[in-house]
Amino acid sequence: MTLLVPERMLVFSPTLAATVGLEEAVLLHLLHDLSVAQIRPQQPPWFAIEVEALEQLLPFWDRRALQRIAKNLADQGVIHIDSAPLTEAAQLRFRFHRATKSIGNAAAPSATKAPTPAEPQRVEPRAQPTAARGAGLLGPHWQPDEDLLQLLALNHNISRQFALDQLEDFILYWRERNEISHAWGSRFRQHVLSQWRRRESRPQLPAQATQTTGNDLQATWHPSVDALQILERTGVSREFIEDTIPEFVLYWRERGDNTGTWNSKFIAHIRRQWARYSNALEHDQEPRPIAVNWQPSEDVYDILRMANIDIQFACELLPEFILFWRDAGTPQRSWNTKFLQHIKYQWATRHHLANHQRTAGAQRAGYSLAIESNAQSARSTFEQLTDRSWAAGLVDGI
Repeated sequence: MTLLVPERMLVFSPTLAATVGLEEAVLLHLLHDLSVAQIRPQQPPWFAIEVEALEQLLPFWDRRALQRIAKNLADQGVIHIDSAPLTEAAQLRFRFHRATKSIGNAAAPSATKAPTPAEPQRVEPRAQPTAARGAGLLGPHWQPDEDLLQLLALNHNISRQFALDQLEDFILYWRERNEISHAWGSRFRQHVLSQWRRRESRPQLPAQATQTTGNDLQATWHPSVDALQILERTGVSREFIEDTIPEFVLYWRERGDNTGTWNSKFIAHIRRQWARYSNALEHDQEPRPIAVNWQPSEDVYDILRMANIDIQFACELLPEFILFWRDAGTPQRSWNTKFLQHIKYQWATRHHLANHQRTAGAQRAGYSLAIESNAQSARSTFEQLTDRSWAAGLVDGI
């Protein structure tokens, strides 16, 4: 040992860490190493490890952390614990699940004993193109590792087909959320376990079980709660979803297809129908009478602003516009266009009238000034012609 590495290193499997969790993988490998010398002839064997020894070997975790991690392993079915919580007990008494040892040996070499090349129980993990070493987005063609499918089958008795049936919903859900992760295998395992426990807790719903295992679509089929939540999060109304279910069931029952991904097919069907419905509402060209509470769209006001037309002026003319066309009863394809033309016409008429009034006023003012000037000029000429001041002296001298 050197100063930089003063003690034996802890070794764990990256594949196992992605499956059960990083902390859980570290503790599981240590328990496996400590249990090698305690193997007993009975099957399955129970092991007892002093809690103080665990604290010395894992000084970066206290008893609460050790209890939490050990409980996580027990909840996942990897180990079975037969002792009090580690915060109170002096020993950790446990045993491995009958498949844990082989999986652990297949995932990574032991920290105390290197595996030999001729080890008969070694299972080589398949190279998966989606097993990224760093965090990233979930790919559209992501596939779980073979070891993960074996772990679900051995530890939880979940069939391979059931796990793969959940794959499409899993990919669809996480790609919509657009999140990154470095442990998609662990998230997929949690998703499959959640779906499995949900199915096991509702054995009284044969239709639901039938659609999950991939049988024919039943006449009473209904989408799962997860499918409804996914659709509602994308803005699809619940009434639209409920109205589309009978059409979906009728279509696929007539085709007679057999699949286990009815929820995924239903989600894709609803999204296509909702997109068509929304586009039809937005670009509807059917002539209709104007409604009592009709209001122009924001695009109309934007066009008016660009034309330097006062928005308050348009709002003042709106009641008159609605009243006129309701009395006329004439349907139009686009009331926004009609209203826009009306406002532009009224605005131009008002400005033309104002300009005409200003011009007429200016002309009247100029005419008055001309008359007054002519009158003043006439008065001046008259005064000059009738001026007799030059003869005043002559008259006085006579």
